[in-house]
Amino acid sequence: MKSLRLINPSPSPEQIQIEIADQKKPVIGPTEALIKVSMAAINPSDVKASLGHMPQAVFPRTPGRDYLGVVEEGPKAWIGKTVFGSGGDVGITRDGSHASYLVLPTNALIEKPSQLSDAQAASMGVPWVTALDGWSKAGFPAPGDLVIIAGAMGKVGLAAAALAKLYGAVVIGIKRRNTAPVPGHACAELLDLEDPDLEKKLMDLSLGKGYSCVYNTVGSPYLDLALNVLAHKGKQILISTLDRNCSFDIFKFFRKEMTFYGVDTLKMDTVASNKILKNLIVHIASNRLILPLEARPTIYTMEDAANGFSNTLKNGGVGLLKIS
Repeated sequence: MKSLRLINPSPSPEQIQIEIADQKKPVIGPTEALIKVSMAAINPSDVKASLGHMPQAVFPRTPGRDYLGVVEEGPKAWIGKTVFGSGGDVGITRDGSHASYLVLPTNALIEKPSQLSDAQAASMGVPWVTALDGWSKAGFPAPGDLVIIAGAMGKVGLAAAALAKLYGAVVIGIKRRNTAPVPGHACAELLDLEDPDLEKKLMDLSLGKGYSCVYNTVGSPYLDLALNVLAHKGKQILISTLDRNCSFDIFKFFRKEMTFYGVDTLKMDTVASNKILKNLIVHIASNRLILPLEARPTIYTMEDAANGFSNTLKNGGVGLLKIS
């Protein structure tokens, strides 16, 4: 049995330092389950934590927030079942999923729906928990609501758009011009950030009324635009940013009585994360939730994990680590 180990923060994305270590089979407590991991995602947050960008991340540790595996030990009713999920603690403040075995609280277990492929289940945790948490805080759209997804072709953007469409919203997506549309995305219209007439086109699509919410997955490049096109009492959900210090028109913000909602899934442990993720199961099982037809993530071996970390940060998206 093997596990990846981060002994110290890596000096740069090009010099990710990961060791492969032997893993002893963990001993579980009465309220825990032992998961034999088969696949685990390599998320951008895994890479950033390996670089020391997250102060709560401990060293040494095994990384990996998302997981797919089979319950090997634990409650009798769960033995042999394939489970998936995520966590803000997993792979950050304690050993994570980039290993042969992962210990989880039994009340965090979610059985994988048959409608999900192994690759989908192993890589949907962080993006979909983020999208769900943002909508749950700001309020899920009502049928007919006009919403914007900024960064619509990213993993969180695709999830946020699919959820908005599930609830009956009309979804307008914004992407970078050089970003190809993902087949099966949920956007009724897809516009380019670099378009000089972008704001006018957005307002024309809303018939001049503006939008009830902007789900901003990128942050600073879209901040001012969002304030301009949001309707009165409009909401903006923020999960990330390129620039930390952003100026915006505060007068416009309070005159339009707008609200910002921040999302940080690192503050939710695997029980809290999977409680949110479980809300998807009924929609997946009923086929009401239409998942985007993304290309299968690149699969890396444990021996090639350092390249997987570097490529994920460089190219975006999510990689997959094959465990067993």
